[in-house]
Amino acid sequence: MADNGAYGKALLHLQEELVKMQQWVRDEGQRVVIVIEGRDAAGKGGVIKRITEYLNPRWCRIAALPAPSDREEGQWYFQRYIAHLPAGGEIVLFDRSWYNRAGVERVMGFCTDEEYHRFLRQCPAFERMLIDDGIILLKYWFSVSDEEQERRFKERVNAPLKRWKLSEMDLEGRNRWVAYSGAKDEMFAHCDLPDSPWYEVEADDKKGARLNCIAHLLSVVPYAARKAPKVKLPPRPPAGDYQRPPRDRYHYVPDYSAPIT
Repeated sequence: MADNGAYGKALLHLQEELVKMQQWVRDEGQRVVIVIEGRDAAGKGGVIKRITEYLNPRWCRIAALPAPSDREEGQWYFQRYIAHLPAGGEIVLFDRSWYNRAGVERVMGFCTDEEYHRFLRQCPAFERMLIDDGIILLKYWFSVSDEEQERRFKERVNAPLKRWKLSEMDLEGRNRWVAYSGAKDEMFAHCDLPDSPWYEVEADDKKGARLNCIAHLLSVVPYAARKAPKVKLPPRPPAGDYQRPPRDRYHYVPDYSAPIT
């Protein structure tokens, strides 16, 4: 998507629709769960930022869970994710989700074979329970070619503001491309089901992937646009005898003096 002007215009239109969708979720007490998974450097964080950019953060949350604690290791695997599910009127985006077990944990050996196969048996039932209870569950897999992933990794190495995105796990995963591909295929075989499908997003073109994902999201959530409430600002009352205290009474932040080029 080379035309940045066309991309920005299309993105803004979709974001306006996301605001309408959130208002419908609030008005109707709906619960929406969006799972974003995929390859390292596939653009998952970018699409999450664009989805949430103009939404009210009181009712739209990102769940990006760290590694489980010792206590969580002793819980039912899905238990810590359940705590982050939405209440009525809320949207939750899982930046990585319970599918960690079918991906990084499987490939890196962080779970046993027994735990892995138990996950594949339980996951469809777990998701059916969510859907049966009225939760709108959407699962997106961002797919990127090995050539494009390598290019993005090199870009991150040379960009100070992006270097933090390269963890040791990412670098090790780079050496296990084939293993990750096999794990993804097996996960899809068990968990890409008619009542809980995976939607795959081709992500070599980041901007196109964002537009495609958001447009699809809007097409499958059965929201009805609400009219924006009319707001009329009342006239400000006169200041009367009030006078603002002198500036030297307070601690003001100094102007930034570095040159801006």
